[in-house]
This record gives sequence, structure tokens and C-alpha cells, in this order.
Amino acid sequence: MPDGPALASVPVTAAGVQPAIAVSGLAKRVADAAGELTILHEVDFTVQKAETLAIVGASGSGKSTLLGLLAGLDTPSAGKVVLDGIDIYALDEDGRAALRKEKLGFVFQSFQLLAHLTALENVMLPLELAGVAGAREKAEAMLARVGLSSRLKHYPKYLSGGEQQRVALARAFVTEPPLLFADEPTGSLDAATGEAVIQLMFELNRQHGSTLVLVTHDQAMAARCGRTITIAAGRLV
Repeated sequence: MPDGPALASVPVTAAGVQPAIAVSGLAKRVADAAGELTILHEVDFTVQKAETLAIVGASGSGKSTLLGLLAGLDTPSAGKVVLDGIDIYALDEDGRAALRKEKLGFVFQSFQLLAHLTALENVMLPLELAGVAGAREKAEAMLARVGLSSRLKHYPKYLSGGEQQRVALARAFVTEPPLLFADEPTGSLDAATGEAVIQLMFELNRQHGSTLVLVTHDQAMAARCGRTITIAAGRLV
């Protein structure tokens, strides 16, 4: 495997603009008691820069598997994912981790905050890992933007679900990544809190001009995106 990013030939628009994401022949198969189970059949699509895309489908349809493959969190059985001109599966695991650090923010349904760190420290962490100067000031400013200036020193267990997800959003956006992925970002929140988080996520995305890809079963959330693709039984429909 090469140590550095591998440039790949990907489709371009009529204006000659390279897409933010290009997926071709992407598939995921796993062994099971019957022999082999296909979770994701060969899928192909592109996402343009600054576009908002919803991936929808029933539970078990393969949409979260697809998102994990787009982020390089799993490895495909076949196919290619090119993020911002870089073929991520031509990189080794360390290379994909470095790519995620540079280009990708991720928001999980289960928040994935580090319990032993305060809200401020959770948001500072990706900045510190990237060697960004003024990490504390940037993290404080981002937490202020999501309405949590008074909760900087609180640990996750002392925050409500909505507050934890706002910390997760602040952490995802603080490095101003060109790509943002969200996996059921309101799935564990009540309706009112979820609506507030949705509004915040789209507002931050507009301000940063990033490309947003989210997985959801919520048609109302999907309708806020510029485009929707549906997965059923591991196939695009």
C-alpha cells in the first residue's frame, strides 16, 4: 500500500469540477453460516462539493454500512471510494486515518464523546491532534456557537442528550472539514431536541460550505437535503 494519498481518475462535471465523493462498484460481503451474506451490492454515485445528501432506508438496508465505507471506517469487498480526488482504499489504515483527520467530520447517533474529557476538551481534541494553534480559543468559540458557553467544564454524564449531541456537532465542525458525515444524528433524541439539533447542523453546514452526507430514516430530515438516495436490501433504488 502507498504511504501517501493516491490520486484517482474520477468523473467530473460539465464544468470540469471534481466531485467531493465518487463511488464506483462499492460492495460489502461477509461470511455467515450459509456461506456469504451480501450487505451492500455494487453501488455507484457521486456527491458534488457543498451538496447535502441524505441516504435513507429501513433498518438493516445497508445505509450505515455504506456510510462507514465512505468514511474509510470499514473495508469494502469490491469497489472504490474517492474523496476529494483521493482513492481512500489505495491507502493503508494509517493513511485513511490521516485523511479522516484532515478532511472529515463525523457525527454519531451515540455521540461518541470521551467520558473522561469535559465538553471543552472533547472539542479541543481534534484540533490538538491536528496541531492547530489556539485550540482552546477555537473550541470555546465553537461551543458558544452551539449555545454551550456555560457548559464548557461539564463532563458528558452531566449533559443532556441534546447537549451531548451539540458537543458532538461542535467537535465535528471545529476543524472546518470539507466533508461531514452524520449517522442517524437525532436517532437517540426526543422530537423537540432532535429538531433543534437538525436546525443547528444545517445552519453550521451552510456557514462552513462543507459537503454533508447523512444517514437517516427520518423523511422530514431527508427532505431538507438537496438530494436523497434510497437503499433497500443493500441496493440503490
